[in-house]
Amino acid sequence: AITIEQIHGASYGEIKEILPGVRVRFVDAGHILGSAIVELWHEDGAESSKLVFSGDLGYRNSPLLPDPETVEEADLVLMESTYGDRQHRSFEATLEELGEVFERGNSARGNILIPAFAVGRTQDLLFLLSEHYDEWGIANWTIFVDSPMAIETTEVYAHFHHLYDEPLFNRRGEIPTLPNLYLTRTTEESIAINRVKSGAIIIAGSGMCTGGRIRHHIRQNISRSECQLVIIGFQAQGTLGRLLVDGVQQIKMWGEMYPVRASVHTIGGLSAHADQDGLLAWYGHFHNQPPVALVHGEDRARRELQAALKKQHGVHALLPQLGETLSVGNSSAGGRTRQ
Repeated sequence: AITIEQIHGASYGEIKEILPGVRVRFVDAGHILGSAIVELWHEDGAESSKLVFSGDLGYRNSPLLPDPETVEEADLVLMESTYGDRQHRSFEATLEELGEVFERGNSARGNILIPAFAVGRTQDLLFLLSEHYDEWGIANWTIFVDSPMAIETTEVYAHFHHLYDEPLFNRRGEIPTLPNLYLTRTTEESIAINRVKSGAIIIAGSGMCTGGRIRHHIRQNISRSECQLVIIGFQAQGTLGRLLVDGVQQIKMWGEMYPVRASVHTIGGLSAHADQDGLLAWYGHFHNQPPVALVHGEDRARRELQAALKKQHGVHALLPQLGETLSVGNSSAGGRTRQ
C-alpha cells in the first residue's frame, strides 16, 4: 500500500518536474498499453543534459498499438536490444503462418496451446481471432483465455481503448464476433479444460512457459501428436519455452519426463519488441547522433546490434556491464566507471 501511494499517473507528452532541475516526459513506446519512452532532462545552472531511455520498443504495424514515437535530441540514449540480432517476418507472412496453424489444427483435431503474456499478446491474439474469424475457421474451436491476469488486463484495454489504433471492443466493452470465447478465472474452471481433448484454443500464461497455467496444459497435451503449440513471444535462454523452440525431444515437468510429440510453431512476427531494423530506424531519428548504450538484450543480440549501428549510423554503441556507471553529456560517451 505504501508503494502504491507513491505512484502518480502521467499523460503521454506531459513534461513534469520531479525534482529541482529534473524534468521528465513519457511518449508512447508502442510495446504494450501504457508503455513509454522516457525523456529525462537535468539542469544545473548553465549546464544541461538529456537522457533518453527507449524502454521496450514495439514493432511497427502491430495489430493494435501505434508505432513507437520518435525522439530527435539526446546526450545519451539507453536502448533495448531484445531482437538486436534478427528480423521479424512481415506481418502479412505472420498472418499467413497463423492461418496455416489453424488449418493444420482443424485437420488434426487436437488442441492448440498458445503461451501468451497477459499484457499485450493476449489482446493482440483476441483481436486477430476476431478479425480472421471466418478465414481461419475459428467457429470450429472453443477459445479459452485461462489467465486471471490476462482477463483483468483485457478489461483495462477496454477502459483505455482511446490509446490504441484498432477496435477490439464494442461500445459495451465486449469482444465482438467471438461467441465461442470463455474466460476462465478460477482454478476449477482451468482444471476442467483438461477434459477437452480436441477443438480447444487455450491462451494462457506465462509467455515463456516458466510458470502459470500454461504449464499444466503443456503437460496434458505436449505428448499428443495431434496438438499444436504456438510460440509467439521472445523466449529467454533457460526457459521451457526456449527449450521447446530449440526442438528438444523431451521435457521435464514436476519431476517427470514428457516426450514432445506436439507440433511446435514459432511465430516471431507477433513479438511485442522491435526487430533489428525497427531499432535501427528508431535510433535514426536522433538528429545529433548521440552516444548509445545497449541494454535489455542477450550478449549476442547486443553485439550484433552494435555492429549494425556502426555500419548504418556510424556510432559506436556501448555494451555496459553490471556495475558500470555512464556519464550523461560526455560527447565521447567515455564517462564509464565500474563500481
